[in-house]
Amino acid sequence: MGAADADVTIEVQGLSYTYPGSEVPALQGVDLLLEPGKTCALLGRNGSGKSTLARCLNGLLLPGAGRVSACGLDTAEAANALDVYRRVAMVFQNPDTQLVGSTVEEEVAFGPENLGLPQAEIRARVDEALDMVGITELSSRQPLRLSQGQKQLVAIAGAVAMKPHFLVSDESTSMLDHAARLRILELFEKLRAGGMGIVHVTHFLEEATLADSVVVLERGRVAAQGTPRQTLGDPEKVRSMGLDPLAVTVVAFELEKLGHAVSGDVLTVKELLSWLYA
Repeated sequence: MGAADADVTIEVQGLSYTYPGSEVPALQGVDLLLEPGKTCALLGRNGSGKSTLARCLNGLLLPGAGRVSACGLDTAEAANALDVYRRVAMVFQNPDTQLVGSTVEEEVAFGPENLGLPQAEIRARVDEALDMVGITELSSRQPLRLSQGQKQLVAIAGAVAMKPHFLVSDESTSMLDHAARLRILELFEKLRAGGMGIVHVTHFLEEATLADSVVVLERGRVAAQGTPRQTLGDPEKVRSMGLDPLAVTVVAFELEKLGHAVSGDVLTVKELLSWLYA
């Protein structure tokens, strides 16, 4: 482990970014601290800056102002680009945009090969990543002939093979059916339990309830930040940020208006049913 690995957080300080040709900042004064072994859900309406922030975390976009430190490395320093890429991996909404290998095995090996690792190390990483993601049986298949959910698992396996400290998911579940979404979320939890930090950009509030923390962006600024209960428990507050509140919180809110005080903020159907039948 190198000196830079002593700091395994991502620290965002006063981050602002404006796309070339635009007069409206995509991000304005964002402060954020992300920790390993934790899942942070990024929420916000379309155009709020979620994907822009995600791309700033691993240096795909560089700060226009402020600073992003990824595991102790300033992303704005060109000399740090490869090391940042190794430590903060990313998967996108559409896996087709990042699949380059002719087989699943070659796809997963692509990242480690670019690091110049010995063949034995690459082989070990590929086998480990395929096993961890649960797609060993797909190793000889052509990625583009797989289902959308399988393609996303291949993309995640490629990221895992890099052995990053963080995995940034930019709406990687948005194009999947319910079963595939659940499998991806279960995989994220498995990676988090193994010590990896997960940053999950999503528009599904139900997915955000599973995170350790939630950050809501509005017009490029942090509109809310805290635990899922703190940020998503009040349906009126959620609506004010341009999001559709969780159905269960709306039901609880209406029950309270009728005089039935729900004990604590409920976020899941299970919690609401437990209160109703208590």
